Amino acid sequence: MKAVVIFLPKFQGALTERKTKETMRLKGEFVKRTVALAALACVAALLSTSGIAKTTWGPADAAATFKSKCAACHGADGSGDTTVGKNLKVKDLRSAEVQGLSDDQLYEIIAKGKGKMPPYEKALGADTCKSLVAFIRSLKK
Repeated sequence: MKAVVIFLPKFQGALTERKTKETMRLKGEFVKRTVALAALACVAALLSTSGIAKTTWGPADAAATFKSKCAACHGADGSGDTTVGKNLKVKDLRSAEVQGLSDDQLYEIIAKGKGKMPPYEKALGADTCKSLVAFIRSLKK
C-alpha cells in the first residue's frame, strides 16, 4: 500500500495567515494592558507625592488645622478669648504655664483630650497632633 500525501498549499497559507492575525491581536491586547498598567502606576506615584496623600505636616498645615479644630475655643491667637473659650475657662496657650509643659505633655492633651477638650488623635492622626504641638510653641508670648 502506498500512502497518499496531498499538499494543499493554498489552505496551509490561509491557516498560517489566521494564526498570524490571532498572534497580532493577542500582542495588541498585551500592549494595551501594559500601557494601562503603566499609566495606573504613574497616577499612583503622583498621588503619593501630591497633597492628596500627604503624610507629613508643615507649619501651614498645622495653622490650618488649628484654625479649623482649635480656634473656636482657643481663639486664633491661642488666648482663649472667645465666647466658648471663656465659658469653658480654657487656658491661654501663649501663657508661661502652657508653654512650660513638655512636648509630650502637650501631645497627650491634644491626642487624648483633657477635661472638656475632646481627644483628637483618632480624628487627626499622630503626625497632625505633633504638628499642633509645634504650632502651639509658635504662639508663645
